Amino acid sequence: MAVSARRVHGPADGRAGAGAAPLVNAAGRPLTVLQLVPALEQGGVERGTVDVARAIHDAGGRALVASRGGRLALRLERAGGRLIQLDVGAKSPFAILSNARKLAQIIRGEGVDIVHARSRAPAWAGLRAARMTGTPFVTTYHGVHSEGFPGKRLYNSVMARGRIVIAVSHHVAGVIAARHPFAKDVRVIHRGVDMEGFSPAAVSHERIAQLVRRWGLEENPRPVIALPGRLTRWKGQETFIDAARILRSIRGSDDFLCLMIGADPDSAFGLELSAKIAASGLDQVVRLAGGCDDMAAALKLSAVGVSASTQPEAFGRVAAEVQAMERPVIATDHGGARETVAPGVTGWLVPPGDAPALAAAMQAALSLSPDQAASMGAAGRARVEAEFSLGAMLGATLQVYRDAVGG
Repeated sequence: MAVSARRVHGPADGRAGAGAAPLVNAAGRPLTVLQLVPALEQGGVERGTVDVARAIHDAGGRALVASRGGRLALRLERAGGRLIQLDVGAKSPFAILSNARKLAQIIRGEGVDIVHARSRAPAWAGLRAARMTGTPFVTTYHGVHSEGFPGKRLYNSVMARGRIVIAVSHHVAGVIAARHPFAKDVRVIHRGVDMEGFSPAAVSHERIAQLVRRWGLEENPRPVIALPGRLTRWKGQETFIDAARILRSIRGSDDFLCLMIGADPDSAFGLELSAKIAASGLDQVVRLAGGCDDMAAALKLSAVGVSASTQPEAFGRVAAEVQAMERPVIATDHGGARETVAPGVTGWLVPPGDAPALAAAMQAALSLSPDQAASMGAAGRARVEAEFSLGAMLGATLQVYRDAVGG
């Protein structure tokens, strides 16, 4: 059976809050939504969970999140949501069955109308609990998981077992169609960028100055090429370093700085990257910047933003956020980047793992005149605002909830 993946539209403004249609069922009763996520740390899935909780609250519903908690727990509370502490990310069969029973009790006790799972182990527990209680079950298929081990496709398949399945890109919808043909109602809702938070006008000079001081850029100001992302091999940091070596050869000077912005530079892979930088003689043009809690300021400080992932991104939040900040973007030509980047208009797409091609795109970006860079940046922001805003994502997600209960 082929999957019919349709795009779901919502409001194009920054948030789906004030003015949004009430979140009620067919009888007019406010909906209670229980989201399931392993933890509430700083990842994109977790931030999206909090954003959706705020939208549920602002639309008059009740937003519950079952999770072991984390750094975003306070933000969830401030957004109007409520954390129910439960280790729903536990993966053993015994833990999943135990969590299913606990979730069923929560569903009955809280009058939950919809269970929305965002990760595989929580989804298995949530699916069982939803079936035990007769509650509509929704999933978001956030990532394309490997299938290298026996039984892995079956384990992954739970993310396609929702009454409605949200795919974060057309790329992901295609994977669902190929791997899980039983899925019936698959809706593409791209992950959303907060157009208010990621706005050049909203970033003060002081926020920029703080990063300049932190990264020691006062003494030698030069264009920054930023690669935000976790320090993990498939994010392409090694290709980025190789491209920096080629770029220095092209330009014949150290008049640029490549910053890899990601937490844990002292991890095993971080130390491996540091050794590669030193062995390549690139200490003056490549740095591990560590984590950054103000990514909007980091991107405004940069001349160009890069997403160099060697494996396809399900969506690719970095590429969208770079464009929202009116900066040219360079991304690898696969996965979600093919949907978010307009080559030659908002940036460049390069083959994954191709350091010479990445270096050529970086040189092209640094060679733009101020007017050309501004024009490309404006086109990027307009594209994100029209297609990939947080408001659009939230509005479409609330509509999924209404449809799931027949409201």
